[in-house]
Amino acid sequence: MFDMACLAGWTAPGRVRAVIGFRLGEWGLAAIAGDVCLVASELVTNAVEAAPDGRIQVRLTREPEAVFLGVWDSVDVLPVARRVFEPCRVTADSQALDPGHDDGLGGWGLPIVRALSAQCGVERTRPCGKWVWSRISSGVLRDGVPR
Repeated sequence: MFDMACLAGWTAPGRVRAVIGFRLGEWGLAAIAGDVCLVASELVTNAVEAAPDGRIQVRLTREPEAVFLGVWDSVDVLPVARRVFEPCRVTADSQALDPGHDDGLGGWGLPIVRALSAQCGVERTRPCGKWVWSRISSGVLRDGVPR
């Protein structure tokens, strides 16, 4: 198991991706590092947005047939996945470069997490906060034989 605490700043996703990539390599799971790092980036970014300048916790655990990744933040508000858009409905946005303009194209991280995870979810913690987690198949059976 690997635990990492860090400030919820905009450099946190990159730091977490780097550390997770190294850890997965040590565990012989470099083949799934891309998926796990993408999921980590999405979950950490959500935690940073939920609790800017707060503290977040990242947990990575090797399981017999998967890798468990959890990200904790101190905010009680649960993440909400946006409905995946239909590409045929995308139109030109004349305000796209205006400061502070929300073009509606962000917020697709949780659908990505769902797509890459064997399981994922959210668990509230006491007295506050939540763990947002993902379990990603490692492609290795208990006896070490590849699937």
